[in-house]
Amino acid sequence: MEHLTLEQKNTLHEALLQNKAELDKLLAHTDHFGLLESLSESTGELSTYDNHPADIGSEVFERGKDFALNEHTKIEREQVEAALQRMENASYGTCAHCGEPIPYERLQAVPETAFCIKHTPVQHVSTSRPIEESLMDPPFGRTSFDEKDNETEFDGEDAWQAVSSWGTSESPAMAEDPEVTDYTSLTIESDENVGYVEDLESFLATDLYGNGTFVVPNKAYYAYINRQDSALEAEENETD
Repeated sequence: MEHLTLEQKNTLHEALLQNKAELDKLLAHTDHFGLLESLSESTGELSTYDNHPADIGSEVFERGKDFALNEHTKIEREQVEAALQRMENASYGTCAHCGEPIPYERLQAVPETAFCIKHTPVQHVSTSRPIEESLMDPPFGRTSFDEKDNETEFDGEDAWQAVSSWGTSESPAMAEDPEVTDYTSLTIESDENVGYVEDLESFLATDLYGNGTFVVPNKAYYAYINRQDSALEAEENETD
């Protein structure tokens, strides 16, 4: 601690003692975050075995959180105690890895640290994955035969195409007509004529006095034209 002045040492020592007192108070005030009380006592139930696991789902979540908070607080307290011990051994303020002095500014920010910034242990990120993932494949991975030359049967992709033809989350579904692409056409008999009986009446019109005849192009008009064109084309094909 030669690079630290007596005033700096005293300041850091007071900070460590204050941190330790606060952590001890936190553990005592919360009864170690409720872990000194059994789960059945905290829930008020005679037994934690209920009709369904979800009945105490919130309590189980809170208990898991209590374990994490308690462990984190205990680890932090152990680090503070270790720093106080290093002060007594005159090894405080030097990096445990390289032996170089730890800047006072860093010690002010993290009084319990035993490492300089360069050699701070990297927090370990778990790479463990759920065992189910070893059996999982991308969509149709296990049921797709497109990549196999000797397989032609109905596979997972074909099943999806058959089901999605009736609608997906991106298109109208549960409609009478599987070809529906407009949400306004989802209701039963949504294409029923309103205000007229025959399609012809919806696009042929006259003035208020019945004089003149003109066409009002609409959906029914274009459908009528398409039907006429198709019928004419079919008739021409028959004559040929």
